[in-house]
Amino acid sequence: MMHPGMMQPQIILLKEGTDTSQGRAQLISNINACMAVVDTVRTTLGPRGMDKLIQGQKGTTISNDGATIMRLLEVVHPAAKSLVDISLSQDSEVGDGTTTVVLLAGEFLKEAKPFIEDGVHPRNIIKAFRQAAIMASNHVKELAVSIAAKDVNERNEMLQKCASTSLNSKLVSGEKEFFSKMVVDAVSTLDPEILDLKMIGIKKAQGGGLRDSFLVDGVAFKKTFSYAGFEQQPKSFSDPKILLLNIELELKSEKDNAEIRLSDPAQYQSIVDAEWNIIYEKLAKCVESGAKIVLSRLAIGDLATQYFADRDVFCAGRVAEEDVRRITSATGAVMQTTVNNLLPSVLGTCAKFEEKQVGAERYNLFTGTPNAKTCTMVLRGGSEQFIDEAERSLHD
Repeated sequence: MMHPGMMQPQIILLKEGTDTSQGRAQLISNINACMAVVDTVRTTLGPRGMDKLIQGQKGTTISNDGATIMRLLEVVHPAAKSLVDISLSQDSEVGDGTTTVVLLAGEFLKEAKPFIEDGVHPRNIIKAFRQAAIMASNHVKELAVSIAAKDVNERNEMLQKCASTSLNSKLVSGEKEFFSKMVVDAVSTLDPEILDLKMIGIKKAQGGGLRDSFLVDGVAFKKTFSYAGFEQQPKSFSDPKILLLNIELELKSEKDNAEIRLSDPAQYQSIVDAEWNIIYEKLAKCVESGAKIVLSRLAIGDLATQYFADRDVFCAGRVAEEDVRRITSATGAVMQTTVNNLLPSVLGTCAKFEEKQVGAERYNLFTGTPNAKTCTMVLRGGSEQFIDEAERSLHD
C-alpha cells in the first residue's frame, strides 16, 4: 500500500462550478438550443407569417423583423447566441432576410444532428457544408439577373418589385405598392457610389393613415423648441441662404467664469452694455451674411428670435445632430463655430423652405436641394408601435 503522503493531489484547472461537458452530448445540446431559438422566429417568415409581441425593459415591441426579435430576446445560451449574431450581421449587411438566415442555419444543424449521433466527425460535416455552399452560390450566380444594362424605368420597376417582395411579410404589406415606390424614390436620390443609409432620414408623426406618409426630397425635421417672436418669422422662402451655427445666440453666455472688481457702481452699466453689444454684434453678423435661415445646434434665445423675426429671418435652435449632418450634405452649408468672417461659401441653399403642419407637429421642410443626396420619409400611422414597425420594414 502507498504512503498517504505520496498520493497525487487532484489538479483543479477551472474555477468551481464550471460546466465542462464535451464531446457528442454537448454538440447535441448545442443543436437543441439553436432549434429552440429557430422555433421562436419560424412563424414570422413570409406573407402568412405572424408578428411577435415582445415585452422587455424597453416596453412593448411588436415586430416581424427577425433581427429585432432576436435582439430583444436576450438569449443566454452561448451556442444559440451565435444565431442571434448572424441575424444581426445580416441586418447590417443586407438589411433583409434576417429571419431566413436563422431558419436556414437551424435547418442545417437539424440535418446534421443524425450524422453526429451516428458518430461522423464534425470536421467532415463542415467540409461537406463548405462544398455545398460553393455549389449553391455558383447556382445562384447563374440565376441572377443584371439590372445594370436596363434603362431607368425598367430598373426602377425591378427595384420596386424587390422592395414589395421584402414588404410582403410586414405589417404594412397592405400598402406595399405605395411604400415600395416611396422606397425606390428615396434610394434613387442617394449618391449611387456611397449609398449611405444615414442620408435617408425617417421621421415619425403620429396620426393620420399610412397613406398620409410622404417623401421629402431634401431634409425635414420637427420644429424645434422656440421662443416668443417665433410667430412673426416668415414660414416659407424660395432660394434662401442657410447658415449653420454651433454657438449659442443667448445673452447669458458672456458672463460665465469672469470676475470683475468695480470701484464705482456706475461702471457696472458699461459691463452690461458690453454684453448686449456682443450679442447684438453676433446677430448683426448673421443677418449681414445674407442668410435667411439660421440653424444652430445650441440654443437660440428669445432676444435673438425676436431680432431675427424683425429682419424676416427664420431661426431654429437645438437642431439634432443627425439632422444637421443631413442638412450639411443637402444644402452645402458648412457648420460654423464663430460668426466672424462669414464667407458666402459657407452658406448653403435650397430651392424652397417651408414649415408645414403634419399631424400634431410642425415640420420644417427643406426641398429642392442642389446636391440632393439626401431625402426624408415622414411616416404617419395610428399608434406608436405601428409606426416603429413600419420604420423597421422600410429599413429592410
